[in-house]
Amino acid sequence: MSKVVTSDKSFAETLVAWQKKHGRNHLPWQNTQDPYRVWLSEIMLQQTQVSTVLDYYAKFLKHFPTVADLAAASQDQVMGLWSGLGYYSRARNLHQCAKDVMTKFGGQFPQTAESLMSLPGIGRSTAAAVASFCFSERVAIMDGNVKRVLTRVWAYGADLSVSKNEKVLWQMAEEALPTQQIQTAMPRYSQGLMDLGATICLSRKPLCEACPVRGECQACALGEPEKFPVKTRKIKRSSEVLWLLLAQNKQGQVWLEKRPASGIWASLYSVPVFDSEESLRTAVFGNASSSESKAKAKAKTQAMSKVSMEILPTFKHVLTHKDLHCHVVKLALSKDPSSSETGAWWSEEDWQVLGLPTPIRHLLSNSL
Repeated sequence: MSKVVTSDKSFAETLVAWQKKHGRNHLPWQNTQDPYRVWLSEIMLQQTQVSTVLDYYAKFLKHFPTVADLAAASQDQVMGLWSGLGYYSRARNLHQCAKDVMTKFGGQFPQTAESLMSLPGIGRSTAAAVASFCFSERVAIMDGNVKRVLTRVWAYGADLSVSKNEKVLWQMAEEALPTQQIQTAMPRYSQGLMDLGATICLSRKPLCEACPVRGECQACALGEPEKFPVKTRKIKRSSEVLWLLLAQNKQGQVWLEKRPASGIWASLYSVPVFDSEESLRTAVFGNASSSESKAKAKAKTQAMSKVSMEILPTFKHVLTHKDLHCHVVKLALSKDPSSSETGAWWSEEDWQVLGLPTPIRHLLSNSL
């Protein structure tokens, strides 16, 4: 195990001083100790770039200025505002977390990382971020940027896809936390780690000459900073074929159904999704029974052909672990295409504010 190397001024002190002068201090969720705002930003920033989060963050605060407002909102309202930000389980957990803060903690976020972790969607690093930023608790954060900074500073080359190795890094991170002026140092130290990873200690071509801790960075001394962190486990990708029914009625409304609470696009609104062209056709036109004569079956087929049908170009949508190959059948219908209790016809004005998966939103915007 690598050792934490410090100079005359500790790693933490150096980082705190650097952050105060050179770090990011302009983002809307900074310079506040409001746990609701910090928590909201931390959830949104998971696997999402700052530039993308900025607009969503402002939009959420406009509609839900307090945790009580968020808790009182409907799931459809929350998912609608989140639409396009991706990783929708975050939105569902966000909503449930707000409800739990109201019911279990009297509307006040708990002040320790341990208690924060009892809330849905809040893991160890997110809990530590809220606790250190808002309550100056001496706890270590460990997002992707932080892992990169720390493994390079200490040349920690153990494979982080192995849980015991990541636990060691957590322990090292805790040992390096500030020991003086904790009230002011902890928020700046946590922010400094994030800022260093986001602006200087980049995954590719790190700006080592501008790094405040380059003198004690063992990876820099080795001349191999880009070798860290080490994580060998690769994501196993899969693929799935979907058939999408884009149905419109005479009024130009589109048929949308609310997806189940689990699975792809959980709790979002979507055009009907089928696993085959046959199942799509059966849902729309019914299935010829074995007792029907060939003449009746032929007549039904001819009737089907009179429905305005268009096969749109197939497209691929890439998820974290899966590629979705989507076939689209566009139909003009006069009746409901499904018996789903969660389905309804929606005008463009109405579906624009629904929680829609990004590919479905693009499909509706470009194909209607």
